[in-house]
Amino acid sequence: MEFEHFIRPFDEPMLALSNAPHRGGLAKANGFFFMMVPRDYSGNYRRDCARFEEEHGIKNFVGFMTAADVKKVLAVSRRGSVTAYVTAGITNPAIAGDVPPPWKPGTINIALVIREGLAVGAMANAIMTATEAKTYTLLSLGYNATGTTSDGIGVFAFEGEIEWAGTATELGINIGKAVRKALAESLRKWERTRSVK
Repeated sequence: MEFEHFIRPFDEPMLALSNAPHRGGLAKANGFFFMMVPRDYSGNYRRDCARFEEEHGIKNFVGFMTAADVKKVLAVSRRGSVTAYVTAGITNPAIAGDVPPPWKPGTINIALVIREGLAVGAMANAIMTATEAKTYTLLSLGYNATGTTSDGIGVFAFEGEIEWAGTATELGINIGKAVRKALAESLRKWERTRSVK
């Protein structure tokens, strides 16, 4: 099987805050990628993501991994200055605070590109708002879960003075709408991939 991936370069470097396996944390990024891996993947993710960058001729990208078919489940939604890129697979649903079920591959990855200048605290606030939107979407669609056991999230923005991105702000509202729409679409696509197997 030839894997499909998604690579999103930026026109100029952006500040990134993420829990991504490749260049996670706080960093400057030239873009991000969603890398598809086998369902039974147990490799060296640091080495494999570095090799991915080398093979694709990219550098200083933030990298996410998923066993979901990226080409089939990727969904993109834009609201105002916010664009949400989402890949969803939910074979391992979990509820925060509960003991998770036996591990199976499946990940919800959310990458938010915000074309505004944000303080680092606002980027953390954006992660919170996006996570609330993710959980609401899952519950409203009938999934008894707040996420999966291996979710990834990243926020990409310019350095600036905006301090807040919560649900009372215009930015936070746009984050919530973009995430809800993209995640719902990605989950519908993922369900279709399961029904044809």
